[in-house]
Amino acid sequence: MAETRLVVNGQLHRVEVAADTPLLWVLRDALGLTGTKYGCGMGLCGACTVHLEGDAVRSCQIPVGSVGNKKITTIEGLSPDRSHPVQKAWIAEQVPQCGYCQSGQIMQAAALLSQNPHPTVQEINRAMNGNICRCATYQRIRRAVQRAAQDAA
Repeated sequence: MAETRLVVNGQLHRVEVAADTPLLWVLRDALGLTGTKYGCGMGLCGACTVHLEGDAVRSCQIPVGSVGNKKITTIEGLSPDRSHPVQKAWIAEQVPQCGYCQSGQIMQAAALLSQNPHPTVQEINRAMNGNICRCATYQRIRRAVQRAAQDAA
């Protein structure tokens, strides 16, 4: 194990972990940032989505040793007071049911809107496609992304 330096939610952290440890486990176990969820461990469900330099990535598939000095943002760092347009839209549209996938869904949507502030329904569907919601709140998710785009305009 070696010391790894990470910039997470704007703060520098030093952790002693093996370079091949998935970023997800470093965030959850070493840093206590449990908003990022473990879903499938294979990058297929999206529950572990975080931002790496602003891009939505599956943290269960990213070895911590490959992160380097890139900035990582978790759901806790998106907006601690829930003032991010996506978080506000999620609340307004009453998206969550069980809530388990929601941090990954929100992080995916926030990345989409930062790159494409006015997506079409097709672009929303395409961007959100890899994030699974067992409760099937996909219509609410789509409405929340549309609302966030409108509210941010």
